[in-house]
Amino acid sequence: MDARDARLVFCTCPDAATAQALARLLVERRLAACVNLLPPMQSVYRWQGQVEQAEEFQLLIKTTAGRLEALTAALLQHHPYELPEILAVSPSAGLPAYLDWIRAQTREDT
Repeated sequence: MDARDARLVFCTCPDAATAQALARLLVERRLAACVNLLPPMQSVYRWQGQVEQAEEFQLLIKTTAGRLEALTAALLQHHPYELPEILAVSPSAGLPAYLDWIRAQTREDT
């Protein structure tokens, strides 16, 4: 798989239980090959006219361009936030064997 077909998706969660549930859901449905759950961090943001600060957990989701739409739909359906962070970036390069693994783990027909 070419690195341009891979996607790294960022998504924050309000707590560890939500992060774990979303990660498992995405991998079980083959929408993601792997999801890393990063430890809690502090986020500062503007929401509804107020500056807010909250502890959040960051998900790093590995998927493909072809699975991104379905992954986004699943996050929107199951995420507790009204407006969840869903940001997808394309890597400029990657270990070819790892990229192939991402594709194999996110195949719809497997």
